[in-house]
Amino acid sequence: MSDWFRQAADGRITLTLHIQPGAKKTEFAGLHGDALKIRLAAPPVDGKANEALVKFIAETLKLPKSAVNLKSGQTSRRKVLEVQGAEVGAIAAFASA
Repeated sequence: MSDWFRQAADGRITLTLHIQPGAKKTEFAGLHGDALKIRLAAPPVDGKANEALVKFIAETLKLPKSAVNLKSGQTSRRKVLEVQGAEVGAIAAFASA
């Protein structure tokens, strides 16, 4: 198991992320300390980066956006997401994407 994600007994997976908004393109950027770094093309204004993050994770995992929930970090670069219905292997692959 990695430092940046944890699976609860009920199957929910918690992700610890470091976000870089305003990047040229949206992509995974490897590990950043104990978090997974994600570059987002969306600007950090009016919640656009948070919306883009939830959409990016949901589309990558082929899940509905309702399965991805921003738990903390609404105005911070460090965010915690909770994902329901995802495979641990698919999440672990993010770090090598």
